[in-house]
Amino acid sequence: MAQFNTIRVEKGDDIAVITLNRPERLNAWTNEMSRELHVAISGLNDDPDVGAMVVTGAGRGFCAGADIRDTFLARGAPSRSPAAGAKARMDASGKEQRGGGDWIGLVRSSKPLIAAVNGACVGVGATMILPMDVIVASEEAKFGMFFVKMGVTPELASSHFLVQRIGIGRASEMCLTGRLYSAKEAFGMGLADRLTTPGDLLEEASALAREIAANPARQLRWVKDLLTRNGSETDISLVQKREAEVLAKAYASNEHKEAVDAFLNKRKPEFKRRS
Repeated sequence: MAQFNTIRVEKGDDIAVITLNRPERLNAWTNEMSRELHVAISGLNDDPDVGAMVVTGAGRGFCAGADIRDTFLARGAPSRSPAAGAKARMDASGKEQRGGGDWIGLVRSSKPLIAAVNGACVGVGATMILPMDVIVASEEAKFGMFFVKMGVTPELASSHFLVQRIGIGRASEMCLTGRLYSAKEAFGMGLADRLTTPGDLLEEASALAREIAANPARQLRWVKDLLTRNGSETDISLVQKREAEVLAKAYASNEHKEAVDAFLNKRKPEFKRRS
C-alpha cells in the first residue's frame, strides 16, 4: 500500500479503515486527498484480504468541506470548484472528476464502503459519502449542504443521491437553506442509516463491515451494480432483465454451490476471497 499524506489506511480482520487525516483542518478536502483516496480504494479493491471498507475522520471532524485556503486560493489562484480536479472538471465521457478520477464510478463499483461520520460533514464532505453503501453517524456528527451559501451549487451527483436518500422535499430544504443539521435530524430524515454514541461509532461501523465482508466478494459487487443501475430505473422490464442476467451468473458460480452445500451439511460456508 502506498504512503499517504492526507489519509491513513489500516487493515485487519477482513476489512480496511480509511481515515481522513488532516485533523488540524477538520479534514478539509484537497485535491491531494482526493487523489490519495482514489489510490487507496483502488488498491484495496485489488487486495484479496479486504472484503469491505470503512471511511472515517481523524479528530473531531469528518470532513469540513473543501479547504478554501488550499483548494480555492492556493498560490494566489482564482477561486475554482474542487470538482475541477488537477486538470479538468469533466473527462471525455462527461463524468465529473475530483483530482483522482471519477469518484462516483469508483465508489459504486467498489467493494462495500461504509461511512463512519464522527463530526462535521459538510459540502464535499457530505457529497462524497452519499453514494457509499451505508452511512453510520455519531451523535456528535453534523451535516450540511453549504453550496448555496458559498455562491455555488451541488456536485458529485449529490442532487441525485441526496434525493434518493431523503426525498425531494427534504433535499430541497437542505440545499436551498444551506442549514446545518444535527445527527439526530439526519438520522430522522434518512440521511444517516444508523446513529451511535461517539464511543461506539467505529466499532459499529467496523462490525457491519465485517458482517458484509463475510459474504462472497463477487456477489457483493454484483449486488452493488444492480442497485446502482436499477435504483432509479423506471423500466421494470429492464430491471428484471438485468437481474436475470446477473442471477444466471450467480447460480452458476462456485460461491452458490458452496452456500448450498454448507446449508445441506449444516456448516458455515467458506467463500474464497476474490478481489
